[in-house]
Amino acid sequence: MGVINDAGKLVLGSCQGAGYTLTLLYRTAKALPHLPFKVRFTLDQMFAAGIKTIPVTLIVAVFAGMILSLQTGLELQKYGQHTLIGNIVAISMCREMGPFITALILAATVGSAMAAELGTMNVSEEIMALEVMSIDPVRFLVLPRVVALTLMCPILTILTDIVGIAGGGIVATTQLGISFPYYLNSARESLTSMGQGLPKDVYVGIFKAWIFGVTISIIGCSCGLRARGGAIGVGNAVRQAVKTAFLLIIVLGYIVTWFFYRLLGS
Repeated sequence: MGVINDAGKLVLGSCQGAGYTLTLLYRTAKALPHLPFKVRFTLDQMFAAGIKTIPVTLIVAVFAGMILSLQTGLELQKYGQHTLIGNIVAISMCREMGPFITALILAATVGSAMAAELGTMNVSEEIMALEVMSIDPVRFLVLPRVVALTLMCPILTILTDIVGIAGGGIVATTQLGISFPYYLNSARESLTSMGQGLPKDVYVGIFKAWIFGVTISIIGCSCGLRARGGAIGVGNAVRQAVKTAFLLIIVLGYIVTWFFYRLLGS
């Protein structure tokens, strides 16, 4: 009975957390008309979420592209098809790896920071003080953070795609014997969508990044606002925010890919 009781508490807590997060997302969307009054705070959050994470994003992106190029190129070389490495790296980075890598970095850095900040404010009763002064915490604290990360995640994803493709080109030139101009030309051709505007692989990746930005920010804020129990509660909120964000990034990434490439066709 104890095991059943614990499992029931876990399911009930998960459902309550999901309901609170969805309600918070709705309240945040409803507060969007008040965004012009929070421009300065939103810009500060964009700087923290975007500019400060650029160094680690660039390092991870370039090595991700290099690893992808090396591992795939070595296998293709066995069949004499290593000249296709530019196509593979470009499509893989833009369609999947770029948004995925960027989202994981932002979840581990920015999402955890949001949970820690709001959690600390909550356990120290600063959130309650705002409500006593008739200041909506969602409008004052959550809205700028969600908007900032929602805007910066696609921008960082584009940067990750470019740097990752360039990193793959370095390996293709130095390790696989492919000239850099040929590599770039094949990468460009693989992303070209004649007569359709923005290539599908690019805009699907950007759309994924937008979804990931909303998910990471709203989960970080939700976990922070639900933190209880002092410093231990804040630590639990941060851990829960990162764990949940990672899981949803993987699940939502699959759903978006299935929707665009399976349901709508390639």
